[in-house]
Amino acid sequence: MKDEWKGEEAYLIAQLIKIFEDFMKKGKIKIKPPEWGQDELKRRILLTLSLRGIVIHIYQQIVADNTTKLFPIYNEERPIIYTGDMKTWHTCRKHTDAIKSHINYPVYDSSWEATEAFELDRNPNVEAWVKNDHLGFDIHYIYAGIVHKYRPDYVIRLTDGSHLILEVKGQPTQQDRSKELALDDWVTAVNNDKRFGKWSHATSTHPKDIPYIIEKIIKGLPIPSSYLTSYPA
Repeated sequence: MKDEWKGEEAYLIAQLIKIFEDFMKKGKIKIKPPEWGQDELKRRILLTLSLRGIVIHIYQQIVADNTTKLFPIYNEERPIIYTGDMKTWHTCRKHTDAIKSHINYPVYDSSWEATEAFELDRNPNVEAWVKNDHLGFDIHYIYAGIVHKYRPDYVIRLTDGSHLILEVKGQPTQQDRSKELALDDWVTAVNNDKRFGKWSHATSTHPKDIPYIIEKIIKGLPIPSSYLTSYPA
């Protein structure tokens, strides 16, 4: 956060400590099983083991409370990248044929991803799609105080002209939650810019949920709760 926050560092740290202490005293953290929360030693052990998640939660809230509007900051040397710019590359990974992807042999890491690709090809609401591999499209996020980056699985152009970033995920983790929040910020910033159309993002937890996700996005409706990803506390 240091590069974005202005002011004396020691003063800011003092504020953060107070915010953290106030949060811990408010009893917002629910411990399961409840009887562990009644034992002070067990409670302290659980809080210590969960400290990273607590810090991330507070950090994200501080940023949200102090952000008025998100806008993208572009790379001055290469502000825009295109899927058509991808160079030919060699791989030993499995691949599949594609109809709606101009990258003729999209690779996949599992039979699950291959099934997702097949579904995107036959979905009537999909105009084009691409597997995000060797494209240079990365999302930066903060987890455990360290900046990481990850690559969302698919970039999809729908028949209404909007774009969908689709992530394929099994059992989610707290780190996946940090990734999703960073992607949400990216989508919000690009939509605020308004030069690149409408963007959205979603997480697929099973190949069968893709038609429902896309249909809801096309109609401007929220994704049903059964298709939303749940995360451990």
